[in-house]
Formats: sequence, structure tokens, C-alpha cells
Amino acid sequence: MAFPKSSRLFCPSRVCSPGVFARRYSQQQHKVAALLSQPLPKGTWDSHMHVVDPDRYTLAPDAKYRPHAHTLEDAKAFYSQLGIQNMVLVQPSIYGNDNSCMLDALRELTPRHGRAVVGLDPRAIDHSTMQKWHALGVRGARLNLVSVGREVTESELRSELQAYARVLKPLDWVVQLYIPLRLATPLEKIVPDLGVKVCVDHFGWPTMPDPSDPSQATSPFQMTGFESLVSLLQKQTWVKLSAPYRLSKDPDMRDMDPIGQVLIKEARDRTVYATDWPHTRFDGIDSVPFIERCFEWCENDPELIERLFRDNAEELWDASPVR
Repeated sequence: MAFPKSSRLFCPSRVCSPGVFARRYSQQQHKVAALLSQPLPKGTWDSHMHVVDPDRYTLAPDAKYRPHAHTLEDAKAFYSQLGIQNMVLVQPSIYGNDNSCMLDALRELTPRHGRAVVGLDPRAIDHSTMQKWHALGVRGARLNLVSVGREVTESELRSELQAYARVLKPLDWVVQLYIPLRLATPLEKIVPDLGVKVCVDHFGWPTMPDPSDPSQATSPFQMTGFESLVSLLQKQTWVKLSAPYRLSKDPDMRDMDPIGQVLIKEARDRTVYATDWPHTRFDGIDSVPFIERCFEWCENDPELIERLFRDNAEELWDASPVR
């Protein structure tokens, strides 16, 4: 689906300073109806976004990149154009296990409209700290292998996830995984023993086939790990439909259609929508076409749309309905 440039909603440019994006969009009287073919459900959740402010909050020594500031003020301006009321803040890799930037934003957001997924060392964290975070709206911890380029064996993955499960289970938190799709195969054997909810980032992070190479997979089920992912989604695992621009090899993202369609068809109760705002390391991302693509994958079925954009997230993140 093509959109006229005048109606496109872009992420803030990296050259924006704090608040510039908010002021810019407050001056543009766009209406949601002009951006989307239909409004998002009331109470929609964005299940994956970040706030970053390197000038106020020191990055981890091993941070792989240094973004410009994208604050909660900027995020609210972005969401107001789409009609999104609720957001899940996710700890980015550049801050390591220092959650200060994100938790300060969560305090301002309040648990009514916000949840958060922290970074932590499961072998060092204390329960009292987690209880304080829980009161703020934290409902998960993230294991991020992709951003840091870390490889693990099946036994290492099992050991690490068991350590997370031990500290997350008492508070019924989610273990959020940013791992390559191929690891869904061993994950299928590990998750049933954990006793916690699991959420997998960004479509499970598949390696998309080269459209110019006919020998590569054309069906999602030909991708290593995809069948295991679908199996996991039948129980206590969720997947985020998010960040297609990080995966797709097609400017129009049509190569994502088979994956999106299968995930919604096979796991209508276990898919959640997310923007991945502010699209770190990518410039000029237009969020509208992906939302429209999600509508298409739901075949414009109002019930499926409500599940993807709201109901499944409320269950996953232990959130009370906000309409």
C-alpha cells in the first residue's frame, strides 16, 4: 500500500535534540484518520520501544553505538499521531544493566500507561530491588544476544534461562529474548521447564531469504527454527511483530507477509504489535505502512486487530484495560 509523502509519519531524525520532535509535531495538525485507513483500537499497546538520552545517562563502556536523545516527550508526540496510549519501555543494549534512563521515564509514564522490561544479572539482582521495580510497572527482563553478537550453546542457553526463571517467577515477570530464529529449536525444549512467560523479539529474528536467489527458503517453515517458534506460541510464549525494516530485503516489506500471516493465523492469542521506536541506527522510518500491513495480516478482522494491538499485550504485560 502506497502513502503520499505528506501523510507519512517518520521517526525523529538523529539530528533532533530533546523536545525538537515534540515541538515539530505539535505544530503539525495531522489527524490519525489521515494517517491510517482505520483507527487503532482504543487502549492499543506498543510492546517494544526505547528511550535514550546519552547526554544525561551514561552509556555502557561497551555500547556498540551512540544515538542522539529520544526522550519520553518525543515518544508521546510520536504516539499522539497514531492514537497509541500505552507503551512498553525496553532496556536497550547501550545501557547494559543500568536501567536509570528507562525507569525515570516509567515513573513519569506511571503503571496505568506503561510497562518496562529491564536488563539485569539474574545471579546478582536482589528481590527487594525487583519488588520496587514491579511497583513502578516493570514486568520483564531481557536477554539480548543479537545486539551484542553473542553466541551460546544449547546448554549455555538453558543454564542462563533457568537463572532468569528463578528470579522472575516469584513476580510473574516475562523473560524477553532477542535471539536468532535458529535458537527457537533448542528453546522449544527449554521453555516448558521454566515456568515463566517468554516473549521473543522481532518476528523471532529470522534471516530473510535473498529474493534473487531461488534456492533459498520461500516458506517460513523452511527457515530453521520457525516450526519450533510456532510450536512455542501454542503455550506460554509470545512473539512481537516488530522492526520489519531490520529484517526485510524488500523496500515494501512484502517478503514479511508469509511470516506475519502465519504467526497471526497460528498464534492469534500470542502475537503483539510493536513499533521499535525510535528505530535506533535507522533513519526516516515510516510507521504507517507497517501498521497497515498488520491490518492486512489480520484480514481487517476487528477481533484479530484488537488481539494484536491490545488484548494480547494486556495479558502478556499484566496490564489492566485502559480504554
